[in-house]
Amino acid sequence: MRKKISLNFKGKSLKLNVTICNSFRKFSGLMFKSRDTEILLFEFSKNTEIRIHSFFVFFPFFAIWIDDKNKIVQIKKVKPFTFSVRPKESFRKILEIPINEKNREILKLLVGD
Repeated sequence: MRKKISLNFKGKSLKLNVTICNSFRKFSGLMFKSRDTEILLFEFSKNTEIRIHSFFVFFPFFAIWIDDKNKIVQIKKVKPFTFSVRPKESFRKILEIPINEKNREILKLLVGD
């Protein structure tokens, strides 16, 4: 399911078109996808501290962890085949943003040049 979301960062509002991940997609995420795939949103019913990995993800991406107040907890560039990644705090949502040309402006705002 596709959805538009707003994310506030550094005083600017980002409008993102995301794909909401169902149970199966939460398991597979960006695995076996091409670099030009969509931005994924993982939503959880309560705060969590689960780890993510990038096994079988053949390109780097940015993971953005978001708390229950829609505030960014942490942003991290995840390289392919990374064993385990998690933020320092609990979170409610994760965005996985592939590093590609169509996401260039979003990534430039989030992490600079």
